[in-house]
Amino acid sequence: MKTRGWFAAVLETKSLKFQILSRTLLVMSALLLLIGVFQYVFMQQFMFQNKAETIRNQLAALPPNVWLRAELGGDKNTSPFLPRQDFMRNNRQDNFGEGPRIFVPDLTIALIDDKGTYKLVSSQDEQSTLELDKEEYVRILQKRTKKQDHLIMNDSKGNEQLIVFHQIGGGEPDRSRGYQGLIQASTSTAPIKDVLLRQLLTFLFLSMLAMVIGLLGFLPVLRRTLVPLSNLVDTVKSIDSGNLNERFPDHQGQAEMDRLATSFNSMLERLEFSFEAEKEAKEQMRRFAADASHELRTPLTSIHGFLEVLLRGAYQQPEPLLKALKSMHGESVRINKLVEDLLLLARLDRTPSFHKTEVDMDDVLHEMEHQLRLLAGERAVTFLLEPETVCHCDPDKIKQVILNLFHNAVQHTHPETGEVRVSLTKTDAGVEIAVRDNGPGIAPEHIAHLFDRFYRIDSSRARRSGGAGLGLSITRSIVELHGGSIHVESTVGEGSAFIVRLPG
Repeated sequence: MKTRGWFAAVLETKSLKFQILSRTLLVMSALLLLIGVFQYVFMQQFMFQNKAETIRNQLAALPPNVWLRAELGGDKNTSPFLPRQDFMRNNRQDNFGEGPRIFVPDLTIALIDDKGTYKLVSSQDEQSTLELDKEEYVRILQKRTKKQDHLIMNDSKGNEQLIVFHQIGGGEPDRSRGYQGLIQASTSTAPIKDVLLRQLLTFLFLSMLAMVIGLLGFLPVLRRTLVPLSNLVDTVKSIDSGNLNERFPDHQGQAEMDRLATSFNSMLERLEFSFEAEKEAKEQMRRFAADASHELRTPLTSIHGFLEVLLRGAYQQPEPLLKALKSMHGESVRINKLVEDLLLLARLDRTPSFHKTEVDMDDVLHEMEHQLRLLAGERAVTFLLEPETVCHCDPDKIKQVILNLFHNAVQHTHPETGEVRVSLTKTDAGVEIAVRDNGPGIAPEHIAHLFDRFYRIDSSRARRSGGAGLGLSITRSIVELHGGSIHVESTVGEGSAFIVRLPG
């Protein structure tokens, strides 16, 4: 049991090359052994059948009167069948004019009459006999055919013999026609089995030689076949060391390996993308936390300063007290707006599902017109709305987008000479909403970062007006969750345009 377990452990710990080779040799050995066994069995049956046919032909070649003389003869002087030494001696002389004796080599011959009586007429070994029951002989005689089945039996000494029956005649003995009855001829199977054994040994030797030659030729082929697998292992080691840019070769001439390499490469690309996305998310979270802390710290610092002033006695003076309270109220409003924007961005990051309905966008903008004009103050506001402009959206969220863009345009235009224009047009894919102003415009280096969180072109001006740099980030998130897009067109000194495209 321990040896078996050790051998199994060796097979498990060895390389794939060793396992393929050993198991291939094991299967081939089993197949060759099975072929050898079947060959031995079939060849033995064939050679027994062939030997039986040969003996029948030998017996059929003898004239009928020979069997009659053998049946009448009672000793070796009158029997035509003699042992080899008597045959050689008597064949050189005429036995009282009866002619030469007949010798059938390596055969023991017996005659069986129609009653099943056994009579041995020629034997290679006088002490070795093979006599069946009379009933068996009668059954064989009743078949009335000259070509009888052969038998394999052991003689009185235990030696295996091939027994062949040959029937001559078909009725009562007729002295004019010769003997009629059953002839039993037997011979040892040892020579046949010796030939079979030599053939089997030759087959086994040639099989072993073929396996050795095949092994010597199979090793280089196996080594070359496993080259793609070795390449995969080397690539995996390189990837495991941290080189995620490494890729598996996907054209190595083996369909299975190519599919495996393609799958691995796809998986690596997804992993690399996930790692990069996670890295970017961590960096964005770090910047977001830093920016949010900075934005919250500024109003909190102001509130803390005003409180210190009041605690030092300023609260007893009405004018400084009122000024401090107004300032703290303004800073608290900024904090509240910042927290609301942060909560909204957090909800948008979780990709919420909007309740979209079919909306007439011109009606939505007409509803907002009074609010927008109040927000613009003395600035000139123009609405260019194409009627019957329909799209599927969440109207409340789209109102927030328009309000953010309009508020952004108001912040960056002159209170008296500023102009803001809102347009709505149909497109092949849906609708287009544009908010244009005549403000100072945006420099090209800032356009790529406009929608980043907490990004502000003029930090001091935005802080004075209450902005934290989150409005455009919120706007882009809402638009993209609707399946739309937003982009900026701006010329320094002439103004800017924020264009939103929504699917129909």
